[in-house]
Amino acid sequence: MAKGDNTLPIITHLLGLFTGFLGPLIILLASKDKYTKSHAKVVLNWQFSLLIYFAVSSILMLILIGFLGFVALGIMNTIFSIIGAVKASEKEIWRYPLSIKFFKKN
Repeated sequence: MAKGDNTLPIITHLLGLFTGFLGPLIILLASKDKYTKSHAKVVLNWQFSLLIYFAVSSILMLILIGFLGFVALGIMNTIFSIIGAVKASEKEIWRYPLSIKFFKKN
């Protein structure tokens, strides 16, 4: 990646929206750029947290509140991914709210 190029970090955030954790994981493993890897780790933290939140919402569906959780999580994932991509275009690393730190960014 050329110095100052932030296309791959932007794509990493958008891949999180469309592919879940698979796209950012592939970028984390394939990229040699530390800046891109930092973005991939932030996105992976959110995507793995999102999986946990969806599992909890699935259990809560037994008392009907889980349906609201699914909708809220879908909306948050969309909004957070867009904000992350915009921040990446401004050369910032944005930590997603409510994400659990599985990976530490460099």
